[in-house]
Amino acid sequence: MNKTKRHEIFSRLRAENPKPETELNYSSEFELLVAVTLSAQATDVSVNKATDKLFPVANTPETIYALGVEGLTTYIKTIGLYNSKAKNVIAACKILIERHGSEVPEDREALEALPGVGRKTANVVLNTAFGHPAMAVDTHIFRVSNRTKIAPGKTVLAVEKALMKFVPKEFLVDAHHWLILHGRYTCVARKPRCGSCLISDLCEYKDKVIDD
Repeated sequence: MNKTKRHEIFSRLRAENPKPETELNYSSEFELLVAVTLSAQATDVSVNKATDKLFPVANTPETIYALGVEGLTTYIKTIGLYNSKAKNVIAACKILIERHGSEVPEDREALEALPGVGRKTANVVLNTAFGHPAMAVDTHIFRVSNRTKIAPGKTVLAVEKALMKFVPKEFLVDAHHWLILHGRYTCVARKPRCGSCLISDLCEYKDKVIDD
């Protein structure tokens, strides 16, 4: 995989989807933070079903904190790990109210200091809410980066660093979304849809599946 191939790969992804967006439903930085926190080991579809009921009732640190853990749990109990997630979201709301004027901080260290917010969640918020060229490596991005050889690495952090190094700068802000969507719908885990992949000729995966 070389610089020319990578540029062509992202050029094609951009041409197909010029303004990629997260599939999580949100209308503010805080709603995004909550949605991403809830999405750990859960699908965006399941999170959206829950937040579509939650956010019309409570969508600020104050209103969600007022629900308490039990109150929040009633809205998110269809999501995996809902008990720990409810505790984390309530604790995060308290910190946002007390330390950040109820605003989501545009700062990695401050974000990662919030309960339930790790590096990946912080990267999503920095990238999607604030437009930072951050790379949130989930299972889809990890798979696509290694399978295509765009940015191979043995760990999530190694792939993140490789992507930040190798993705051409003009594509960095949106690359996170393109790679997630590509992994979710085309370069799927069990049987990649190589026959309908727009970057198949550039991909360096040795076991391509063309019979789809």
